[in-house]
Amino acid sequence: MITNRPIKILLITNSFILLTGAMLGPIYAIFVEQIGGSLLDASLAGGVFALAAGITVLISGRYTDKVKEPELIIVFGYVIVGFGFIMYVFVNSLWSLLLVQVIVGLGEAIYSPSFDAVYSQHLKKGRAGREWSLWEAMFYFTAAIGAIMGGIIVTYLGFSSLFTVMAILCFGSAYYIYSLPRSLL
Repeated sequence: MITNRPIKILLITNSFILLTGAMLGPIYAIFVEQIGGSLLDASLAGGVFALAAGITVLISGRYTDKVKEPELIIVFGYVIVGFGFIMYVFVNSLWSLLLVQVIVGLGEAIYSPSFDAVYSQHLKKGRAGREWSLWEAMFYFTAAIGAIMGGIIVTYLGFSSLFTVMAILCFGSAYYIYSLPRSLL
């Protein structure tokens, strides 16, 4: 049982963000194909995402160390990711897909260093391995659940519904963290 309230809050809210990526991951190439792209285009889009995130995470990490409330950077990143997921609804070409990939990559890279910093700040002495293992386990559990949920949603409701659900999960997590008293994180 998790008794550390800040860790619990971070795990729950981040699980929704990780769930969104897992919902799309296994069926991403099918989405790219539906907009007229190829397997190579899906790979290119993945590369663009990673490049944008890699550059941005270095900047975000430096900024995280300078702010008083890194929780707000987490909120900002979650909102950007949610906005990117909404933009997927309007993707109709490779170029629009690449733009969305950059936006989602920016959002993830903006929140990640702040999330890690806030999470690490609340680790109990002598329990860092155990408390980080909670995040690692949650990552794998959300990957399993998200992969199945994404397939079900797209099969019965389509990609637009999937992107809407993904955005709602991001915005919900962002709102929850934003509305918390700062003393809880």
